[in-house]
Amino acid sequence: MKIDWLTKLYIKFFPRSFLRQAVLENNFDPKKIGYAERLFSDCERIDIQPLSDSSRGFIITLDKKFSLWFFQDGDHFVYDGFETGEYDDGEVTVFDGLK
Repeated sequence: MKIDWLTKLYIKFFPRSFLRQAVLENNFDPKKIGYAERLFSDCERIDIQPLSDSSRGFIITLDKKFSLWFFQDGDHFVYDGFETGEYDDGEVTVFDGLK
């Protein structure tokens, strides 16, 4: 997909406005962008780990203190909840097998 020069300028100089516009054009709730921004922007460390049991899913851990759990549901993943505590480092090779 080619991006015209005007859109490139818009992205470069007004990235937040561009994202807000793109979200609205795709009928996505813009509040969710704000939630994600607030959740992830202050994190110093984000780790991803596969689930340790035989379930298909993964855990996203923020600053080794807060974890978000996701499980496979058919052809996608669903959020399953969160936990707090002390967590080990993530698995940086978790995506190595993907093409």
